[in-house]
Amino acid sequence: MKDYKKHFIITAPPEEVYLALTLPATIQLWTGEEAEMSTEPGSEFSLWEGSISGKNLEFEKGRKIVQQWYFDQEEPSIVTIILHPHKKGTSAELKHSNIPDEDYDNIVEGWNEAYFGSLIDFYEGE
Repeated sequence: MKDYKKHFIITAPPEEVYLALTLPATIQLWTGEEAEMSTEPGSEFSLWEGSISGKNLEFEKGRKIVQQWYFDQEEPSIVTIILHPHKKGTSAELKHSNIPDEDYDNIVEGWNEAYFGSLIDFYEGE
C-alpha cells in the first residue's frame, strides 16, 4: 500500500472548485463524462464511466471533500481534498492513502492528468 500527496493550483476560487468537484453537471463539463455524485455523506459516487467509484464520507462546503475509493482490499483507500485560497485562485491539497501497489502508477497519472489536469485546463480555457 502506498500514499500519494500533492498540491495543485487551480485558477478559480475555492467555492467554485468545490462545486466543480461535487456537482454532477459541472463534473461533466470538465471531464466530458457523465458523473454520479452527491454531497450526502454515505452516498456512492461514480466518475469516468465507473473507472472511479466509491463512497462519500465527509464534506465541508467550499473547503473539504473526503471519499473512500473502492479497490478490492481490506483497508479503505481514502481520498481527502482540502481547498485553500491562493493568490492565483485555489491550492487543492490532495491526500490519497492506501493505494494498492499495483494500481499506484495509474492512480498518480490519473490524478495528475485526467482529474486535476483536466480541471486545471478547464479553468485556464485550454
